[in-house]
Amino acid sequence: MLAYPDRFQFKSAPPRTSRLMFVWFLLLLLMAVLSVGMLMTAIVQAQETETNHDSRPWDATSGTLLFKAESQRRYLPAPVLTTDVQMTISGLIVRATVRQQFKNDSAEWAEGIYVFPLPEHAAVDYLRMHIGERIVEGMIKERGEAKQMYEIAKSEGKRTSLVEQERPNIFTTAVANIGPGEDITVEIQYQHTLHYDQGQFRVRFPMVVGPRYIPGVANGETVRSFDGHGWANESIHSTRPPQARQDAPLPEPVPDASRITPPVLNPKHGSINPVSLTIDLAPGFPLAHLESRYHAIQTQEHDGRYTITLAEGPVPADRDFELMWQPANGQAPTAALFSETKEGKTYALFMVMPPAVAAVQANRTPREIIFVIDTSGSMHGHSIEQAKAALQLAVARLSVDDRFNIIQFNSTMEVLFSGAVPATQKNIAMATQYVSRLVAQGGTEMLPALQRALDGKEQHSQLRQVIFLTDGQVGNEDELFKTISARLGDGRLFTIGIGSAPNSHFMRKAAEFGRGTFTYIGNTTEVQEKMEALFRKVEQPALTGITLDLPSDAHVELFPSRIPDLYVGEPIVVSIKADTLPDHVILRGRFGRTPWQTDLALSNGQQRDGVSVFWARAKIESLMNEEIQATDKEALRRSIIDVALHHHLVSQYTSLVAIDVTPARPNGKDVKTHAMKTNLPHGQDYEHIFGLPQTATKGQLQIVIGVVCLTVALFMFGYRTRRHET
Repeated sequence: MLAYPDRFQFKSAPPRTSRLMFVWFLLLLLMAVLSVGMLMTAIVQAQETETNHDSRPWDATSGTLLFKAESQRRYLPAPVLTTDVQMTISGLIVRATVRQQFKNDSAEWAEGIYVFPLPEHAAVDYLRMHIGERIVEGMIKERGEAKQMYEIAKSEGKRTSLVEQERPNIFTTAVANIGPGEDITVEIQYQHTLHYDQGQFRVRFPMVVGPRYIPGVANGETVRSFDGHGWANESIHSTRPPQARQDAPLPEPVPDASRITPPVLNPKHGSINPVSLTIDLAPGFPLAHLESRYHAIQTQEHDGRYTITLAEGPVPADRDFELMWQPANGQAPTAALFSETKEGKTYALFMVMPPAVAAVQANRTPREIIFVIDTSGSMHGHSIEQAKAALQLAVARLSVDDRFNIIQFNSTMEVLFSGAVPATQKNIAMATQYVSRLVAQGGTEMLPALQRALDGKEQHSQLRQVIFLTDGQVGNEDELFKTISARLGDGRLFTIGIGSAPNSHFMRKAAEFGRGTFTYIGNTTEVQEKMEALFRKVEQPALTGITLDLPSDAHVELFPSRIPDLYVGEPIVVSIKADTLPDHVILRGRFGRTPWQTDLALSNGQQRDGVSVFWARAKIESLMNEEIQATDKEALRRSIIDVALHHHLVSQYTSLVAIDVTPARPNGKDVKTHAMKTNLPHGQDYEHIFGLPQTATKGQLQIVIGVVCLTVALFMFGYRTRRHET
């Protein structure tokens, strides 16, 4: 028989009972220790997962290089030395070069894969890769063919690179057979036109791809998200949103979800991916104002030309860069024309400003305004405060003749009133108080909110306007565009992009399908100014029914083929391809019931290289818009490929590939692994987007079990001790 110390024996209890109680005491104590141990292990594993996340080629974003191993499945962080951006701006045209320089510090050969954002209307037409002393030029091919060429070259040990488009504003580049200790510079060039609105020119360069919420679940696996569902890692199948009716159609799957949902570094670990930027600006007129609101800049001016650099040198890639300039009084352009002759065809890009605000004043039409505000986890922090301030300002602006309602959405949807109500002082006070209590949390189930806001009905007595405040960080854009197109009716949709890195592709295209316009608010100091500009648009008659009258014998292909409605302060911008450019065109439209027209001469424009690229990019965008609704997608895909190949452009179906003819990697040498994460967009909250690690749920249960077991064990020990003393 085992002997125990006296302090562990119950004097008044039988020996068998005493032994059983002692065994139970030991078991409970052991369970408590194991529970705490498992909890500590889970915490350590969660921290390791957070700092050493096993990534996949598509799990990356701005300035990210992933080195892929042939013999391993893991992707580990690789250092980024620098990303350098050089922009040249002349008139309306921006030409940019992005050089991303990396260093392979390992002693192994590597394949690098990285994902980066560009402006949503960028025309990417050039790739050059520098590896040591080698320079490899890119060529345009169909996407499948380019991918096959890349894989063959990689297997043969040849240095090769591939650039693919995931979204109009997200691109992926792969680089194979990078030697040990080599510096790599991948150079990509693109061009686009400036954004001109309310008398101000703007250029925006995105530096980070925000986390994209994907409705549905990942092939039966648990999907890590705001609160248990939504952030897909692989191709998904659909699930019905929590508040949707059971007979409602399922959301469409997002087959490329894994390619647009990057791993993110927790901001508490610092920042990565430094970016430097230089802009050479030749506006063509004197400036009254030049500024960057999201980054400090240094400016040098010489003979009307400006050189702009970042005042702090390289900065973390965690927010969009935006430069704004305003012409001096009386110097604002009213029209612009650029042209290029190429392969026997003439291409032109022209801009015409609509009349001044005072010229289009009219009786104010009563409106029904539906405000939709995103209160998902990605909006937590600065973004929700910006959105609430903007919404409260808009509600206070309502007229007594208006009707309104407010819809908020995250994982679920909530409507303030059962239907639109008059903008009385009482209802406005209720709405203001309601908005002040909004909290950002949960997923981004945007579809039900859009369906509720867009009823698809014709409004005869009131103008129906939907004002949508969101960061747009979703992956099911095409499904949302279809919904807007199908349910808009005669309403209008205006988008307000919130935060430091909104999804500009969704914001602009949603407004385009919604026959509205879009606005960006990057911080709370801009709310008053940006909302005042939006009010001027929604409260004034739009220029509608715009047509371009051409000579009957003119053979012209122009885009957009249907010129969208324009709002106060917005220009008409059209790209033309013709055998011979007409001498002039007549633009016609209506402000409410008031007709408007202007005659534009198409002679003596500035000759510029690259105008043909703008036309090609505009045609591809028009074809992609058709594809969203089309049943015969193959014919449209073929048309897109033909245009992209002819004009050397990356598109959804064409890619740039570069192959060095000489094998570099020796036989028998494997390709090893390196990788890195991206920054969280500035102002967002990591825990409100990603929540606790998956181990956290079990960790909380382990805490409860451990505490219970330890409490029972201590009670038994205390009881036994007291019995022994008595």
